Amino acid sequence: MTIVPVTSADLDAAEVSWFSALCSDDYRYLGVPEGDLRSSFEHCRDIVQEAERQGFRNVLAPSSYQVGQDTLSFVAAMSQLTTRINFLAAIRCGEMQPIMLARTVATLDHMLKGRLTLNVISSDFPGEVAESAFRYQRSREVVEILKQAWTRDRIDYQGEVYQFEGLTTDPARPYQQNGGPLLYFGGYSPAALELCGQHCDVYLMWPEPKENLAQRMKDVHQVAEKYGRTLDYGLRVHMIVRDTEAEARDYADHLVSKLDDEYGRLIRDRAHDSISLGVSHQAKARELADKFGYVEPNLWTGVGRARSGCGAALVGSTDQVLSQIEDYRKMGIRAFIFSGYPHIDEAQHFGKRVMPDLKTCSLPHEYGRVPGSVPATPLGVGERV
Repeated sequence: MTIVPVTSADLDAAEVSWFSALCSDDYRYLGVPEGDLRSSFEHCRDIVQEAERQGFRNVLAPSSYQVGQDTLSFVAAMSQLTTRINFLAAIRCGEMQPIMLARTVATLDHMLKGRLTLNVISSDFPGEVAESAFRYQRSREVVEILKQAWTRDRIDYQGEVYQFEGLTTDPARPYQQNGGPLLYFGGYSPAALELCGQHCDVYLMWPEPKENLAQRMKDVHQVAEKYGRTLDYGLRVHMIVRDTEAEARDYADHLVSKLDDEYGRLIRDRAHDSISLGVSHQAKARELADKFGYVEPNLWTGVGRARSGCGAALVGSTDQVLSQIEDYRKMGIRAFIFSGYPHIDEAQHFGKRVMPDLKTCSLPHEYGRVPGSVPATPLGVGERV
């Protein structure tokens, strides 16, 4: 694959993000709920503030209907309790009327002074089981309407789901005047890749063997090329880092030592994305893993026994984790969303052991859409610039 020349001094840095457990996904033992770790505003606030202290550059604020905090309300509150960290706020396309969503996002962007990015989600709603083609069409229209609201003087849109004509965009102009917040997106189907390649900025993946990730990156890159665009790439993966590999593996075993597999299945099935193609790939990785749950050196699939969505963790010593991150970076991945159990404790482990040796950036401010700054073309496993 041809390598795109880069001109930005920050392209050798990575956006290193953490995760705030808005959906009650925090445990000392996987699958064993504990009151002080449940999804409350106070606990999720504390996770974000610890992530900011540890130097993380962004934090994913996820969305769920079963449990937890409302994403956009939480981000609004945290805009007043943080000063440096960015927020990757999950938006479920179609949940809110799109022009009202554009106004809400613009308001958040002003409250955060541009520290806002968006994770575009196309999941079903409660009580809804929609065809995949419809969900992605709805998401496409929402994104296209948001872009009109953020970049034009008026909204004129005729789609299959939404139709608007001659609406002013004054209330919906965001703080980020170079096109609005960056759009992060994850999906596996052809319709998902098409939407991401045409309209989004960062393609997010869940952990799989590196060969699978490289192929996925190449597939979406080919779509983006059709539209004259180049994407950044991101990886969402859990983290267990200790001074030695033995300590890290022991903690992984400890984490699942009280897990009832039937209850773990119930946790997975309650999520609205539990039947998605992405989740099926996480299940496939568990099936391919060795008897200890490792599908690759240092990539442990045990988290997926009690979690829908991202179901694997990097497990190892500081040097091993740094080496894995560097391998991902050389593939073209530059946005990382890490998490661990419990989230505050593992943020401290990562901050102490790994952060001092990582060069970090914030994609919206130090890369974003700055003229002359080009994200790297994805490479295959073993390829190097």
